[in-house]
Amino acid sequence: METTTFVVWNDSYSVGIQAIDEQHQKLIEMTNNLYNACLQGEGTSKQYFQAVIREAVDYINFHFTAEEQIMERLRYPDLNKHKEEHKEFVRKVLEEVQLFEEGKYFVANNFVRFLGSWILTHIAVSDKQYSNFIDNLQEQDKIKNRNYKKSDPEEDDGNTAD
Repeated sequence: METTTFVVWNDSYSVGIQAIDEQHQKLIEMTNNLYNACLQGEGTSKQYFQAVIREAVDYINFHFTAEEQIMERLRYPDLNKHKEEHKEFVRKVLEEVQLFEEGKYFVANNFVRFLGSWILTHIAVSDKQYSNFIDNLQEQDKIKNRNYKKSDPEEDDGNTAD
């Protein structure tokens, strides 16, 4: 099966935290997989689309949790606003997934375009804001580096904003 790239990662989206950048790239890959499912045609795409969308929802939740743990640890001042953006996005995605699974009006192509647009805009704006916050902490020598674990917020590696 030939694949088409709908959303393209470039280094300008980097937040400077390798684990988060890798997760963002995975979300973009999943968006492209959903896009390609839309291009397959009516018969094949529904089953494939459903499998990919379930994986994407799980991964989105994993990613948001990892990102929020880092922000909590660093006492990011806009954490609650960022969490609300995540919560609203998940609500919208789950609403669309439910419509799809119930066989109600659902335009897969529109959903994939929403997904791609939201992810890139969120990374370029909101995630860049916490990236800039981390840059400022580093400049003030309040944190040592950006080497965060994907989970385990309890582990102390010197990256706190005390």
